Amino acid sequence: MARFNEIKDLVMGLEGDFEKFYEKGNQAAGTRVRKGMQDLKILSQTIRSEVQNTKNATEK
Repeated sequence: MARFNEIKDLVMGLEGDFEKFYEKGNQAAGTRVRKGMQDLKILSQTIRSEVQNTKNATEK
């Protein structure tokens, strides 16, 4: 569950930058959004690997 909370915190932390970029056209906020989305992608891949490894360990 800690990983799930990490994802929630990351997404919620980007909310302000999404608003600044899409509603106000702030380009720097767009850069922060892109970085945050890359971090989310990396975290998601880590979680996928952990889930797969746990699943494989319990199947044996």
